[in-house]
Amino acid sequence: MAITKIKDDLYWVGAVDWDVRDFHGYAIYKGTTYNAYLALDEKITLFDTVKANFYEDLLFHLRELIDPTKIDYLVVNHVEMDHSGCLPKIIELVKPEKVFCSPMGEKALLEHFHRPDWPLQVVKSGDSIRLGKKTVTFLETRMLHWPDSMFSYIPEDKLLISSDAFGQHVATAERFVDEVELGEVMRHAAKYYANILNLFAPNVQKLLAQVAELKLDIDMVAPDHGLIWRGNQQVILEAYDRWSRRETTRKALVIYDSMWHSTTSMAKAIAGAISREGVAVKMMNLAVTHRSDILTEILDCRALVFGSPTLNNGILPRMGDFLTYLKGLRPKGKVGAAFGSFGWSGEAVKIMNEAMEGMDVKLLDPGLKVRNVPTDEDFAKCKALGAKIAAAVKELG
Repeated sequence: MAITKIKDDLYWVGAVDWDVRDFHGYAIYKGTTYNAYLALDEKITLFDTVKANFYEDLLFHLRELIDPTKIDYLVVNHVEMDHSGCLPKIIELVKPEKVFCSPMGEKALLEHFHRPDWPLQVVKSGDSIRLGKKTVTFLETRMLHWPDSMFSYIPEDKLLISSDAFGQHVATAERFVDEVELGEVMRHAAKYYANILNLFAPNVQKLLAQVAELKLDIDMVAPDHGLIWRGNQQVILEAYDRWSRRETTRKALVIYDSMWHSTTSMAKAIAGAISREGVAVKMMNLAVTHRSDILTEILDCRALVFGSPTLNNGILPRMGDFLTYLKGLRPKGKVGAAFGSFGWSGEAVKIMNEAMEGMDVKLLDPGLKVRNVPTDEDFAKCKALGAKIAAAVKELG
């Protein structure tokens, strides 16, 4: 791809990964980008690098602008390997005067690369450096989403380089949000938040409060993944505020897997009853829906309804996988219920209930178990459970 000017004497020089489809368990259907930014000033400065196997892409883009050995400073906003993977090669080539990082960033760089000889310069929140005409002020953003994370703010350009916050996993030839359809960008941004940052919602709230308190004048937000927010940055800032306050809608999700369709029949009956009560409902079959797409729907739902038959005194593997993934992201403010069919033992409902209790999901019902194939009486119980779930959703506002 071509380099892109984003501000005077400031360029996107990153890489586009059109082929990646998995990001440690998060399905990326449209690839991603690894964004790096180059400031041309008295002190030429590179903000972040790219994944190791995209080193040549980064080098090609740098050479379109300068001789890379002329780079004076490197800024490492985030040590995760998709942003620092080629850092050793860049440092070997460039031999920078200084490599700026947060206090936790220094620790992470030493643990990842074991190079105490690198010219690491620790900066803390509020510290600034002069590049010449431009100034860079640093803001530590611990646990968004790693301990080392930080932002770089250039006041002269009203530019916030936001590391792994406010991004999206999407590969495009375009570099700015306003060059594509906003609704699609927001779908990618919501999925990104739900699967990466939702766990850290309290930290997001603190960060937004800190940005407001500092009264930073921002007209562009440049994340390390995806498209750059140019003049429309308030859209994503407001979305992060809404998501991190865990605002929900009148929506329930019926998340299930099935062996011989008995649990599927129960799921349909429960979902139908929820819908008849005027509550939005989505059926999400784990056999055909990726866990990360379900997490995006969970972002604004109020009720989680899990269904699995009993297999080998447990739950189906896909349900086990999903509940493990979900637990790590710690959904809050949800109500829930469980259901499933069984042949002779029937432990699945208990296991799903225990998983929900471990996530602080409020159980609405002991759960509904059906032996083998549901009868008309069983379907009546399914409908009653759906009505109870709908009523609880309404009570939440």
